[in-house]
Amino acid sequence: MSFGIKTSQLGLTYEQIQRTWREADQLDVFEHAWLWDHLVPLRGDVDADALEAWTLLAALAAQTSRLRLGVIVTSNRLRSPTLLAKMAATVDAIAGGRLDFGIGAGGSRVAGPNPAVREFAAYGFPLVTPGRAVRDLAESLDVITRMWTSEQPFDYDGPWLRLRGAVCAPRPVQRPHPPIMIGGSGDRLLRLVAEHADLWNYPGGLDDGFADRDAQLVRQCRAIGRDPAAITRSMQLIVRAAEPDAAAKARATIERMIDAGVRHIVLAAVLGDRGVRWLADEVVRPFS
Repeated sequence: MSFGIKTSQLGLTYEQIQRTWREADQLDVFEHAWLWDHLVPLRGDVDADALEAWTLLAALAAQTSRLRLGVIVTSNRLRSPTLLAKMAATVDAIAGGRLDFGIGAGGSRVAGPNPAVREFAAYGFPLVTPGRAVRDLAESLDVITRMWTSEQPFDYDGPWLRLRGAVCAPRPVQRPHPPIMIGGSGDRLLRLVAEHADLWNYPGGLDDGFADRDAQLVRQCRAIGRDPAAITRSMQLIVRAAEPDAAAKARATIERMIDAGVRHIVLAAVLGDRGVRWLADEVVRPFS
């Protein structure tokens, strides 16, 4: 079991996030800390503050000494995989080998209300079909891991990318590379989890669909000869400290997560006047 904290940057200043991470870094019940990857708010005021995740992660890596850290999860649509590989290697160097690399397919073109439209239109990124988004993620994972592990520059010809002399120097501190977390739940995406991931983040929190998706991941692992137990199940839980009985409700949900096989729990905490120590003492310590 491991517990982490997530600070979604919406409406928060650097100083507020820095204070939360520094406090969590001093509390041994927290093993990891995470950021959210959106360039604008997906709802509400479009011009509300939202600090960029990887720039902020580099700063927080320098401000902490113990926590593993990452972005849960990076959108594959917002940065080229070659640049993202370089950015991640840099953050791993700053953190002294504490990066967990979270990535997902990112926004895609779907029927009905789609919060990704606002973000992608604002920054000039095209929305693609869900199938294209997963295919592009597969190519990105291939390129990123090769950049992290190849000792010599290499060429690459894929359906999306054409590279000549691709190189990432220095490579990440962690060898062969930082642990990879993939977020998502579709059949084709779960195949990528089986092939590449050390951690699988099930989106949306515990619900009736988790058992079915977990069984599908087991089938995908067995199809390629991988032990499903080698992939840690991860899930997020929103904790709003101001709500009545917030701690008791969170503990009850965590118990159900553990019963379902989740071993990596990320608390997306809206703490208000309560600090990180409240979250540690009231929600996490009963499980330690």
